[in-house]
Amino acid sequence: MSLTSKLLVDIHTHVYLPRYTALLRSRTSVPFIRSTTTPEGATDDRLLILDHEPSGGRPVGSQYWDREEKLKFMDKHGIDVSIVRYAYESPIPHSRSSWSRDFTSTANPWLDFLPASKAQTLASELNNDLEEYCSTGPSLSSHEIKRLYGFGLLPLVPEITTSALVDVVHQIGNLPHLRGLIMGTRGIGKGLDDESLDPVWAAIEKAGLVVFLHPHYGVDASAWGDKYNGHVLPLALGFPFETTTAATRLILSGVFDKFPSLRLLLAHSGGALPALSSRLASCIDHDPVVASRLKHDARYYLGKLYLDAVAYGPEELGFASDILSRAPKYETTSSVVKNGADRSTGSKRMLFGTDHPFFPPLSMTEKWKSVVENLEAIEAVQGWSQEDKDGVRGGNAVSLFALDK
Repeated sequence: MSLTSKLLVDIHTHVYLPRYTALLRSRTSVPFIRSTTTPEGATDDRLLILDHEPSGGRPVGSQYWDREEKLKFMDKHGIDVSIVRYAYESPIPHSRSSWSRDFTSTANPWLDFLPASKAQTLASELNNDLEEYCSTGPSLSSHEIKRLYGFGLLPLVPEITTSALVDVVHQIGNLPHLRGLIMGTRGIGKGLDDESLDPVWAAIEKAGLVVFLHPHYGVDASAWGDKYNGHVLPLALGFPFETTTAATRLILSGVFDKFPSLRLLLAHSGGALPALSSRLASCIDHDPVVASRLKHDARYYLGKLYLDAVAYGPEELGFASDILSRAPKYETTSSVVKNGADRSTGSKRMLFGTDHPFFPPLSMTEKWKSVVENLEAIEAVQGWSQEDKDGVRGGNAVSLFALDK
């Protein structure tokens, strides 16, 4: 077994670079950063994403753009390599008391509030910034592998031209330390199943980039009712359901038939899609409009996906790997597969992540639960060999992102 297969690689970690922060500081309407002075004379920076945010917004600080802070976190938790992406934040209010002052929050990278020309320019600049952030960082002492790689950003805003998006895909593909791109679920306004994005998918496939699909918008807030439950329902359910819907719409659109080599990585272990995949297949079978559009049973397409292992429980990880394992058997049949493949097969498409710098501990001396619990969950999955677990912890990422090349 190669040394690289033993690396711990974090594929779900966020960064928020100064250029975007400067833009928000220059704004006076959401999203923007408001600076005030505390009674003690200290500067208090608060990010506002929504109008009328309670508690005056969320605190922001260097933990979200300072490379040394990222590396300290990695060293503390034994993380060898991080593949960083531009940060997001959920439109969910938090009270001031729910945050430790030593750990702060940040905002979304989506460029929805900008006109197309400015969004394209900013995305290109941010991609260059991220390349510099990664390329000038340290390498592993035992390898030529860098400790930081990145996911670039597309200016997916209404009115953007397809050629402009393709140009940014080419830019990302030519930046050696960017190995993929992060994408929200709205596309250029109509969703990711919009056929006008087909040239973009084609360019991404040709460039060999990995698309990381990450939620931000959640679902209609009226679904949560009037009782206040903090951030629990929007984060625990809203984000995964957003991912579930977006990925399902992609499957229904036939994107994976048109672009069979497209590599899509879903946040939060694919949301509810693994659990609902057979129900999805049954509904398609009973709807001739969609059934005639797809070449295979819906469950087959889940085998085209990669999932992060940010599920916090071994049973959930094992189940998701079962669904990925059985997928190839649905290439030629819609009958129930009675003897699914060994879940070890599905583990090859799952990758460790931490969601740093969100959900920090209340004390700087504590380790982050998002690291500890997800690593414990990987270790406890029944039916995964030690090689499988090493793969999920890092070996799969080394292969998927060609980190050793």
